[in-house]
Amino acid sequence: MAYTEWGEADNPRAAICVHGMTRNSHDFDRLAEALAESHRVISVDLAGRGASDWLREWQGYQPATYLSDLCTLVASLELVEVDWIGTSLGGSLGMLMAGDEDAVTRGMIRRLVLNDIGPLIPASSMEPIADRVGRAPDFAELEEAEAYQRQVCAEWGELSDETWMHLTLHSLRPMDGGGFAYHHDPAIGDSLRAKGPMRDVELWPWWRRIDCPVLVLRGAESNLLRAETAAEMKKDGAEVIEYPGIGHTPSIMVEDQVQAVTAWLNS
Repeated sequence: MAYTEWGEADNPRAAICVHGMTRNSHDFDRLAEALAESHRVISVDLAGRGASDWLREWQGYQPATYLSDLCTLVASLELVEVDWIGTSLGGSLGMLMAGDEDAVTRGMIRRLVLNDIGPLIPASSMEPIADRVGRAPDFAELEEAEAYQRQVCAEWGELSDETWMHLTLHSLRPMDGGGFAYHHDPAIGDSLRAKGPMRDVELWPWWRRIDCPVLVLRGAESNLLRAETAAEMKKDGAEVIEYPGIGHTPSIMVEDQVQAVTAWLNS
């Protein structure tokens, strides 16, 4: 598993950043720069994304694979305790780990930040994602890729031109014959679509076992983390911050969101 690291390697305070379905470690660059003052920050590329290897079989693109890889990484880095920041898929993996029946695994997470994800993932919100994953077009020019990036991530809210280009550059890989393709394995989409019609994903049993502090970031227009789900999480003790005018997901690439996460982790 490839990862990007910030901060001092001997800092006992560590943070793991885990991206969304087809994203990559560089989605956390702005947050990591700020968090490196207090933490050793490890931002990962899940299998089939970014600099990590593609799997031989599409059937391997499952939460069990990602969790195994992440546990192996934590052990190899000799991390005893981590703060976990997860966007969408990365957040659901954090919930699975923080709510594991094994108390040792559960105790690895000191604080958990969930970016627009909760214990109920509606099928209706996953259907367009499953339909799109692995079907991104190739691009002859970088400008075409940036326009596409702005389109598919429009729900992230207003970002600077510099940030859009940053996201675009780290989302692409050059093709041998020229041009660019998205930097993830198209087979990830096969693993989603092979399950047939989407069903609601319910992680409530894991959620109920989580005993560490939880911060939830929610886009007010999100159809993946519904308002009623966030309200239930708040009732269970989570701190919830809602961002108006944003859907799925808050980018954590703008100052107020970065500050909210760093301040909470350091409180």
